[in-house]
Amino acid sequence: MSKEVLILWSAVAAVGIAFFSFALLFVSALHEGTDNYASAMGKETSQQFEDVFMFVSPAKIAKLGRISALTAFFLFFIPLFSFTSALSTIAGIVLGLAAGAFVFTLPGRYVRILRERRRLKFNEQLVDALGTMSNALRAGFSINQAFESVVENGEKPISQEFSVLLQQMRVGLSFEDALASLDKRVASDDLTLVCTSIDIARKTGGNLTEIFDRISETIRGRMRIERRVRTLTAQGRMQGIIVSLMPLFLGIVMTMLKPEVMKPFLTSLKGLICVGVAAVLVTLGWLIIRKIVKIEV
Repeated sequence: MSKEVLILWSAVAAVGIAFFSFALLFVSALHEGTDNYASAMGKETSQQFEDVFMFVSPAKIAKLGRISALTAFFLFFIPLFSFTSALSTIAGIVLGLAAGAFVFTLPGRYVRILRERRRLKFNEQLVDALGTMSNALRAGFSINQAFESVVENGEKPISQEFSVLLQQMRVGLSFEDALASLDKRVASDDLTLVCTSIDIARKTGGNLTEIFDRISETIRGRMRIERRVRTLTAQGRMQGIIVSLMPLFLGIVMTMLKPEVMKPFLTSLKGLICVGVAAVLVTLGWLIIRKIVKIEV
């Protein structure tokens, strides 16, 4: 073997070893970062689940997130992987990573949906709870006994939240701090109004029964307006959903029925640009429609 060939093979081996070492280091760092993020995400999401009285271990949430993210990645990567088209393979990797990252955040999104539904149900039950507390105060009960009447006669979630409030006061937390904790935990504007009114009335000696009656009437009127607004904007919200999902649905159906027609969109630069532009326009349309139909009361 000549000296030039030996030098060439040595250079190739050195480059291969360097590339392999870099790839190993990158994968190791990516794995460590993913584990740290999954652990932190699992703990945060688990705490959010506990706020809505659903108890799931952080390890289970992190494991479910990893499995779902890997599944989403391979669902996009495998169909687009090609030994002959580097562009298609790169597109599969990019789309797979994007899908995996999106799926990885689904537990947190699911918690936010649960919290919003719980908040709306809490607001509906708060009207009846205010009436119960007002009647209890008229009968000569204290404010703590009025809370206990809500726990005994109310439904979930309001009975659970007021039960936590009473338990915090029993273990030594002050009334103001327990009330602030309840307000922060539920994150409801209506409850904030109630907590502020109770705090002011305790300091200035106001009539809580009249305050509860007025707040109850205010909440009923606002909820009536919100229902009217949701009825009037129902068609616009449905249009936004259809406009957003129809292109994706048609793309999947066409890929299954006519793969030879759709394949150029996923394996060529011009096709990927067209898909990207379409995705951006669909997203902008959905955001505009959502902005129009979202009316704050």
